[in-house]
Amino acid sequence: MLWDALPDALLLARIQFAFTVTFHFLFPALTIGLASYLTVLEGLWLWTGRAAYLDLFRYWLKVFAVNFAMGVVSGIVLSYQFGTNWSVFSDRTGPVLGPLLGYEVLTAFFLEAGFLGVMLFGLGRVGRGLHFAATALVAIGTLISGFWILSANSWMQTPAGFTIGPDGRFLPADWWEIVFNPSFPFRYLHTITGAYLTTAMIVGAAGAFHLLRDRGNERARIMFSMAMWMAATVAPAQAFFGDMQGLWALHYQPQKVAAMEGHWETQRGAPLILFGLPDMAREETRMRVEIPYLGSLILRHSLDGEIRGLKDFPPDQRPTNVPLVFWSFRIMVGLGCLMIALGLASLWLRWRRRLYETEWFQRWTVAMAPSGLIAVTFGWITTEAGRQPYTVYGLMRTAESVSPIAAPAVAASLAAFVVVYCCVFGAGIWYLFRLLGQPPLPQEAGPREDQPIRTAGITPAPSAQRLSPKPERVG
Repeated sequence: MLWDALPDALLLARIQFAFTVTFHFLFPALTIGLASYLTVLEGLWLWTGRAAYLDLFRYWLKVFAVNFAMGVVSGIVLSYQFGTNWSVFSDRTGPVLGPLLGYEVLTAFFLEAGFLGVMLFGLGRVGRGLHFAATALVAIGTLISGFWILSANSWMQTPAGFTIGPDGRFLPADWWEIVFNPSFPFRYLHTITGAYLTTAMIVGAAGAFHLLRDRGNERARIMFSMAMWMAATVAPAQAFFGDMQGLWALHYQPQKVAAMEGHWETQRGAPLILFGLPDMAREETRMRVEIPYLGSLILRHSLDGEIRGLKDFPPDQRPTNVPLVFWSFRIMVGLGCLMIALGLASLWLRWRRRLYETEWFQRWTVAMAPSGLIAVTFGWITTEAGRQPYTVYGLMRTAESVSPIAAPAVAASLAAFVVVYCCVFGAGIWYLFRLLGQPPLPQEAGPREDQPIRTAGITPAPSAQRLSPKPERVG
């Protein structure tokens, strides 16, 4: 039969979750940064009274609304998969992960949902202070959401504060240790700064694109300048937090680091392998291009520091796809270096007073628009693929976590996801490009203030009666 040629249910379930979570992760990465950026823009408008900041706020508010909606919709799918494809994982880890995800809903999502309407439609209808507070609370909500999601995922990387019951379920013993598990602090900082850097690349690219078309566009100059300041300051911080995250990974997940670096043999004075071809069958990295001693210097901060190789671990405890971990890590780091270079170049051009006139730099900035999204995606792949073959690191294997489902059922739902995602989110992304292709103009269009607001289920009759002239009496 046709379905006999399908991969097993475990592999299909992993592919399905990887597809949906990767698609979803693109939207929160921009939402987190844009929410904070909108808060800054509105704060600058209230502080300075400069209309250009309000115009930019309205410009990016439309982008935020569409992106936020797609992020929410794509995230709902993930929770269903925990029940359909990963029911064993959900049952065993539910006492720990369930409350963490519940706290995310009770704090972050309620905060965002409660004030999002005021933020999107309240400008000109509520007081300026109240509207700014709503914008700030939505931004805080996105940061809190990231806090709980990263705490839950980090616990899967470095589980702590739990006991295992007689039935094999993970039971909470110390919530402080669960929430602030060893890998959480720097993973959270690394992810949030990654979101800010992603936003800076997109905002900067939009500003550069419109400057190339009209160098006199004041609003394009403002967004371009703000984005370059963000790139210059956040990109180095992102590299620092990434280095700190690598140090805890070396301590808690040494086989992941060995896969990231492409090291098979344990050695002192390990080189930094820039490029190579990891060969899992031959247990070596072929065609290596390396810098002597630099690997030990980065990871151990010593020229003769010892780095454990993959051969130090049993084959069933190594990452299941070493080339994927190896190359994902290099894509993330390579793009990070380009973003640092972009920020430094912007400082040099700003000092030379050539930031707005240098065409090659603006074209470079436009080309870097997707770099943040690609970098955070491959950073996530490095983290998750490097954790394999475990869902709860060292304690619960991925093969033990899958539901008792048939491969044809998973294949059918995966195919449906691909078709629906490409249609629905493809249309949403196309519309985002339409919005970003329009230049920011003075008096950027916002919600009309001369029309009454009606909610669903309320007929327009009373409003129509108020707005229509009274009929003249006859006779």
